[in-house]
Amino acid sequence: MTDHNGTTVTHRRYIPYGHAHYGGNLVDGAYGLGLFGDVATELCILTDGDEGLFASYADVQFKAPVKAGDVVEATATVVRTGRRSRTVEFTLMVVCRADPERGDSAAVVLDVPIIATTATGTVVVP
Repeated sequence: MTDHNGTTVTHRRYIPYGHAHYGGNLVDGAYGLGLFGDVATELCILTDGDEGLFASYADVQFKAPVKAGDVVEATATVVRTGRRSRTVEFTLMVVCRADPERGDSAAVVLDVPIIATTATGTVVVP
């Protein structure tokens, strides 16, 4: 068994305004969980040559809002390697945010990214 602890995958994505689900251009929390599934899939391919299956979340924390117009980074890091399972820590960070007070298309790169969502999950590979 190969120890994959510390292996990390990050995806960056712009959130279009069509994904706003609530007032104030808020995006639902499931959007971030979908991104966690994407980075977990790439992580399994990288470590095990298989897409794997997402088995469970042990903890999900919604810490700050995610909005349409944001650029987010979803990161997955293996923290425990079992025979067929991998425990993975996930983080969703907002790295850019729309700035509508300056104009309809204005945005800023955040000096300090906002941690929006964290989670711990388990993936299983053959």
